[in-house]
Amino acid sequence: MMEHWDSLIILSLFGLLFKICGSMAVPESRPNVLLIMADDLGIGDLGCFGNVTLRTPNIDSLCKEGIKLTQHISAESLCTPSRSAFLTGRYPVRTGMVSRNGIRSHGIINSLGVSGGLPRNETTFAATLKKYGYRTALIGKWHQGLNCKYRNDHCHHPKHYGFDYFYGMPFTLFYSCVPDPSCDTELAIAKKLWLCMELIIIAVLTLTVGKLTHLVSIPWLFIICIILFGFLLAFSWFCSFQNDMYWDCILMRQHEITEQPMKAERASLIMLKEAVSFIERNQDKPFLLFYSLLHVHTPLPTTNEFVGSSKHSFYGDFVEEMDFLVGKILDAIDENGLKNNTIVYFTSDHGGHLEVMRGRLHIGGYNGIYKGGKGMAGWEGGIRVPGIVRWPGILPAGKVIEEPTSLMDIYPTLTALVGATLPQDRVIDGRDLMPLLKGDVQHSEHEFLYHYCGPFLHAVRWHPRNSDAVWKVHYVTPIFQPTGAIGCHDALYGICPCEGENVTHHDPPLLFELSRDPSESKPLSPDNEPSYDTVIKRVKKAVKKHQKTLTPVPEQLTLYNKDHIWLKPCCGVFPFCLCDKETGKFTL
Repeated sequence: MMEHWDSLIILSLFGLLFKICGSMAVPESRPNVLLIMADDLGIGDLGCFGNVTLRTPNIDSLCKEGIKLTQHISAESLCTPSRSAFLTGRYPVRTGMVSRNGIRSHGIINSLGVSGGLPRNETTFAATLKKYGYRTALIGKWHQGLNCKYRNDHCHHPKHYGFDYFYGMPFTLFYSCVPDPSCDTELAIAKKLWLCMELIIIAVLTLTVGKLTHLVSIPWLFIICIILFGFLLAFSWFCSFQNDMYWDCILMRQHEITEQPMKAERASLIMLKEAVSFIERNQDKPFLLFYSLLHVHTPLPTTNEFVGSSKHSFYGDFVEEMDFLVGKILDAIDENGLKNNTIVYFTSDHGGHLEVMRGRLHIGGYNGIYKGGKGMAGWEGGIRVPGIVRWPGILPAGKVIEEPTSLMDIYPTLTALVGATLPQDRVIDGRDLMPLLKGDVQHSEHEFLYHYCGPFLHAVRWHPRNSDAVWKVHYVTPIFQPTGAIGCHDALYGICPCEGENVTHHDPPLLFELSRDPSESKPLSPDNEPSYDTVIKRVKKAVKKHQKTLTPVPEQLTLYNKDHIWLKPCCGVFPFCLCDKETGKFTL
């Protein structure tokens, strides 16, 4: 009888030990992660954020099933620096993804011929999750650089930052990516020129060998003339290839160029197919998919099925097509039985581009009640973006969080999710969102958020602990008309400069209380705000402390943002860079 009890005790101890060890181990079933980032989408463009004229049913449904973040902030109001902060959880000024060049368009990677890019010593959420057994992919826009020393070194390729698989645009959409009808003719001529060049090369080699072996008897002058004609043909070809469409508007699968130039109207459909395929291939293992949309960046290359579908012309059509694409990705998650085990996050890299036009028609986004937009430094319209997080069964549905949060929070949130530790050799500015999302805490960990324009600090947000107030202090603001019309004074492409004569330095600083005045329309002063001096002094103290944490690093977009023809990608024999390896019909 005693032996029986001894056996039971031993089995119980083993069971308890197994339970303890099991709780310490990394869980077998880890959630998949789907990160969806729109490009240039205004916070006011979505139905669940207040729009009543654009149809975004799929994103609105995501809102109802998840948590809506109403004070979600990007680290910059431009693509490249904002996305670098999203990937690394760090302000762009820390990684060097900034420019102090007076031309604000240099605040982004401005072509695939530049050598700058996200430094290789930076750690991304993809790299961290890959170490913990996740399959990782980036489908869509990259815009963090490509080459360093020659056109195929791919030193800034997503592969080096933790992404197992990449398909998409290494650059970004620009006006040149949608050719006018004459470019179709140019492309057809270009293909014929390349055929002529191949024939000339074959003829020269054949005649030279024949001449040297005495098989043919023709003068050397004739061969030289053919060679000179070939050079002339190549030079004519090269001169015709000054359009950025050929060099920057390309699609890549891993390291291979699949389209040069790409057909922009079908690019998003191919990317959708790639994203769905990745989900299907990895449904039985944990994955991270960063679905980086080309929508809704100009020039708005909408498919025929959505042209004229909205009440807001080109831009509205593109927004509604974007919602359709998001719906298809969510359908793929559902159809593969992954909904309850997948965290879905939706956002935009920064606010809508107010000043962009096509002819006399404004085709930019809508930032709701918030002042400013893309490229307008620290104004809310350029940095406040939609934030949606869904994780069925773990996070409450339909919850709204009005606390300050940041795109930089995704990196530490995912790191904590898999049980990893943040790098200890650098400052991580993001915070783990899960306690706030789950309701374990009610107050954001971000007491201060710093709003940069390139390397220049323009504004600071202060959310005092144990207070509902959110203060915003502006030290510098760009000169622009706050109506949303063409307004940035002397701006290139409607992007405001960060310094110089086209910005205003405020002394004393401008102060707003965003919790009462989110549109930043009523500057406060000591005369109408008793806390004015206290807030200004407290924020000034925080700025000094923050600046002590900054370490000088090479500014990638200042030093390495010059266009070099030898760095331009080429899918053929330079300069005959034409290819289309995407066969088949891509339809909605």
